[in-house]
Amino acid sequence: MIRISIFGGGPITRKQWQIVDDISNKFTKDTDGHPSIRFTTRQNIQFHWIKKSQVMEVVRRMAESGWNSLNGCGDNMRNVMGCPCSRFSDIYNAHKWAHWAGEYFQLPVEPFIKVFAIDPKYIRKPKESFEYGPQLLNRKFKIAFSAVHKDPATGKLVPDNCVELRTNDMSVAPIIENGKVTKFQIYIGGGQGERNGKPTMAVLGLPLCRCSEDQLKAVLDAVVKMHMEWGDRQNRIWARLKYVVKKLGIDWYRDQVSSVIGFPLEKPDLTHDYGARQMHYGWAMQPTNGLLSYGAFIENGRVTDQSPNGKLKSMIRAIMDKYPVELMITPNQDALFQNIPVNAKKDFEADLAKFGFGKRNGKDYSTLRLLSGACVGRDTCRLTYTDSEKFEPYLIDELEALGWGDLHESIGITGCERQCFRPATKAIGLVGSGFDRYQLKLFGSEDARHQGLPLISSDGESMYLRWIPRDRMAKVLDVLFKFHKANAKPKEDLGAYHRRIGPDAIIAHLKSDPATADLMDKAQPTDCVIE
Repeated sequence: MIRISIFGGGPITRKQWQIVDDISNKFTKDTDGHPSIRFTTRQNIQFHWIKKSQVMEVVRRMAESGWNSLNGCGDNMRNVMGCPCSRFSDIYNAHKWAHWAGEYFQLPVEPFIKVFAIDPKYIRKPKESFEYGPQLLNRKFKIAFSAVHKDPATGKLVPDNCVELRTNDMSVAPIIENGKVTKFQIYIGGGQGERNGKPTMAVLGLPLCRCSEDQLKAVLDAVVKMHMEWGDRQNRIWARLKYVVKKLGIDWYRDQVSSVIGFPLEKPDLTHDYGARQMHYGWAMQPTNGLLSYGAFIENGRVTDQSPNGKLKSMIRAIMDKYPVELMITPNQDALFQNIPVNAKKDFEADLAKFGFGKRNGKDYSTLRLLSGACVGRDTCRLTYTDSEKFEPYLIDELEALGWGDLHESIGITGCERQCFRPATKAIGLVGSGFDRYQLKLFGSEDARHQGLPLISSDGESMYLRWIPRDRMAKVLDVLFKFHKANAKPKEDLGAYHRRIGPDAIIAHLKSDPATADLMDKAQPTDCVIE
């Protein structure tokens, strides 16, 4: 696999997409001979099934298109995320900040140029750069910028957390006062990755401070420098920033950053609303230029012609070749076409339909499908235990057949405990725990405001549903959905219901239901769960 960093998900021009598509056709054929492209939850592009002998050519050709694989992996800054819709906002451009941070924290380019024999003219050096130490960072580091949009119907400003900002090591949310973005609230210490058998945790970041735009660059730089100094370099399991915050506290970290930048940081607003997860599907007006954007659902980010969802790979190529558009990758692994002429709207929709877009096996996409997703899983990730990308569509098929397609909830599936799709921030999280086995995580929410957790009894002694067989999963979820439907308060979503009644009530119900009782017979210990 080769991962290409694309700050903020784009923009990808027609010429660049032609290069991406051509590379895919030549180098990414799976065992059945079918090429594909993978969009990711960090707004990257991944090429799978690349042979070792082809790596040099792929990396070089991508560099010549304007992108490279620097910061795609390793102990450094990963691809910086930013709301793709904010690019044409007349309120606040989070995408612009994602590009600044992506360039600022990019690794030194000289070794990259030398190793891959790239002509230096294709590599643009940023005006200002972060000073990495000789051993780089302690571990990978992730940054995201959330956004705010104006509701076209009401004119009200609505915060947008499409990037799921608090799942990152550091994130920035705009603060709105009197209809304008006047300051920023910074969060640190988020991260969803865990390790089986190790004392690790998935956790949402904590609010660190508020700062002005003039102060923002200095604060971001200082936060990363502090982690480079204090992050655990002896134990990679505890190397992420979230463990520094866990051990030493958010107030200590704020004081340290203040000492680095030379002025006291303003304390955060603990009640600040950074918004719900917006999906950006369908049509929207671009405020600064009057053109249109269109968000297209790409199930699990897999751009291929071998799909019950249509010939998506050919579709994107045809759209990019025909219309004067640019392409963005969303934080939910979808495609966002921008700069569509208003008078092309009807033709654009007709062209999408020609390739079967909008339907799976001839049926319209359900709400549950549009809100759910998965990481790559097998066969294209060496860390995963089981299927995720291949399992998720069929699980949704089963749940639709059981009558749950219109459910306004989200299901996230990941093939291992690294949790790349961020499943524990969804209403239902399924984490691969063995071949065709998944752990259930509850208490998250469709809007991504809450951290999902394993099903552990309130006394902290017993963990349930650690290894649910794949062929039992739809029935387990059916029991949970029926339990919620029968007992929830009006407009109380699944996650809110679970948080209100608590784990013991859920455990008791699952033990009493014939469809799940046998799965609840044996509980697992909670030795490695961090409170």
